[in-house]
Amino acid sequence: MKTAITAILLVASTTSFAYAEVPAWVKNNAGWWADGAISDGEFVNGIQHLMMTGLISVVLDEEPQQMISTSKNNDSKLTALEVELEQCSEIIKAYDRLNCERDSKHEITAYTYKEVSQALEVGPITYYWPGFDIEGNIFEITSSGQALLKLRILVENTGSSQNEALFCTGPAVCNYDVTNGNKTYKYSGMDFTNGQVIVKPGESKIFNMFFGPNIGGGGTTFEYDSGKDYNFRIAESFGSASIPLNLE
Repeated sequence: MKTAITAILLVASTTSFAYAEVPAWVKNNAGWWADGAISDGEFVNGIQHLMMTGLISVVLDEEPQQMISTSKNNDSKLTALEVELEQCSEIIKAYDRLNCERDSKHEITAYTYKEVSQALEVGPITYYWPGFDIEGNIFEITSSGQALLKLRILVENTGSSQNEALFCTGPAVCNYDVTNGNKTYKYSGMDFTNGQVIVKPGESKIFNMFFGPNIGGGGTTFEYDSGKDYNFRIAESFGSASIPLNLE
């Protein structure tokens, strides 16, 4: 029996469930899922469809004591990527082994980003920012009162058959900044190679930007005002958008 998904439903003792006759396709899906013929996601989508169409409903006679939560014990895609990383150790040539490990680690990181981020399509490039729960993304205020903001963002060329370039040649000339609606802040540090990030068709890359003390050259000192909303702003030639940062 497949045990990849564990669902925990904790509700009030007076909760009741109502359902119509279970369709045959649901029974088939359950069997296919148990045999591994369909994925966890496909099986869960079927259950969600029953709830949305009203074939399964939950009636609460009083406020629930706990929230409904669903956890996934096994991620087959992530497991496959981790296996590929382990297989890199079998490569004899050091240079080839290191390249294999670097690429595999990036694929694992990219997959993790996509799982926890909301995709933001800007022209041919899709941006993923996972929030502050992922390593490399930090917001803090030092003992001296200086606000520090570190962002690590995944970009992927999802809509072009040619190489696309992201540009940031210096604080004064950069297609990326942070704004609170009244003031715009230029970076204090970034890792754009030669002022740009080249992304090939179907390729993904990660770039880092740091906002803090003014480093000159058109830079600005990052300041935090708890009464304002902050956004990471994108202003490329192929499109523009902003990512809410939800600083607290």
